[in-house]
Amino acid sequence: MQRAFRLRRSADFDHVRTQGRSWRHPFLIVGVIPNTLGSNRFGFVTGRRLGNAIVRNRVRRLLREAVRSFFPMLKNGYDVTLVARNEIVGQAYNDVRGVVGELFARARLIDTGKQD
Repeated sequence: MQRAFRLRRSADFDHVRTQGRSWRHPFLIVGVIPNTLGSNRFGFVTGRRLGNAIVRNRVRRLLREAVRSFFPMLKNGYDVTLVARNEIVGQAYNDVRGVVGELFARARLIDTGKQD
């Protein structure tokens, strides 16, 4: 994912957490807040509770790929955080992608006019 589409600073993550709205699933928590950039930025949180570095990196790769698959369909102008929960460890990509899609739909991030 390009640098322009990533949340990097702690202040950005804190802003989404404190001021934004969140949707929960046993695998994942998605936080969303509008930004003024005209494009979306995404941040991924995988805490040490998930497991060792290998497990956390795999979860991050799954989440990034799931977000990338929805990227053309998303509305622009939002900061989005995806916080992995313990139940996501060991899940298949299709399951993770389905959960990400469900949470994006609940957050009304998917633009129905852009869907193929």
